Amino acid sequence: MAGHSKWSNIKHRKGAQDAKRGKLFMKLAREIFMAAKQGGGDQETNPALRIAVDKARSNNMPKDNIDRAIKKATGDLDGVNYEEYTYEGYGPGGVAVMVKVLTDNKNRTAADVRHAFNKNDGNLGENGCVSFMFNRSGYLVIDRETTEADEEEMMLEVIEAGAEEMETTEEQFEIYTNPESFSDVKQALEYNGYAFTTSEVTMIPETYTELGEEGVEKMLKLIDMLEDNDDVQEVYHNLDADEAILEKLS
Repeated sequence: MAGHSKWSNIKHRKGAQDAKRGKLFMKLAREIFMAAKQGGGDQETNPALRIAVDKARSNNMPKDNIDRAIKKATGDLDGVNYEEYTYEGYGPGGVAVMVKVLTDNKNRTAADVRHAFNKNDGNLGENGCVSFMFNRSGYLVIDRETTEADEEEMMLEVIEAGAEEMETTEEQFEIYTNPESFSDVKQALEYNGYAFTTSEVTMIPETYTELGEEGVEKMLKLIDMLEDNDDVQEVYHNLDADEAILEKLS
């Protein structure tokens, strides 16, 4: 049914923040680097790399930047060695937060992440303290303005493509997939002529924490501070913010 999407309203705001091109390209390059380092530089045999490259292309990252990140990971170019870590904690009002980082200095990054939590009425917790509240999922968004398909037609195509679930709002179709079948579902829908405003494997919360205006403002400051950190790749959380509050604070 069409309605309000708790997930997408906060994602829209994040997309606007990610418009800082230089910082975004650096983070995308690190993501490509790690995928290539762990699974090799061939996109045909490395689904994680294919997803990372698709994400970079969708954000208009230059091909030379993509190729350079892959070559660094495969040893064709000298580069820094990054390690991946995930930090978990609680934001203002008990909002669950997971922070994915790629860093060449764990001590520096851990201190920066802890500082961000402490400064914004949050607290960093132990590994596992909130991760059980999230599910890893493929996430695809199709803007309704880009297709003439109605909800029933779209549902049939999504099922045929192998997706697990679809939610509909007045503005868009939100499609959820098993992480392992994400690329296949995406390719099947692209073959049928659909384009995506968002396509990623991400962490979807099982439940959401609703906050008033003051709490939302503090939480958004925490998100911004974390995302401004060069080592932070992704910030996942379960904030439910009223769209009117988000609009007022944007």
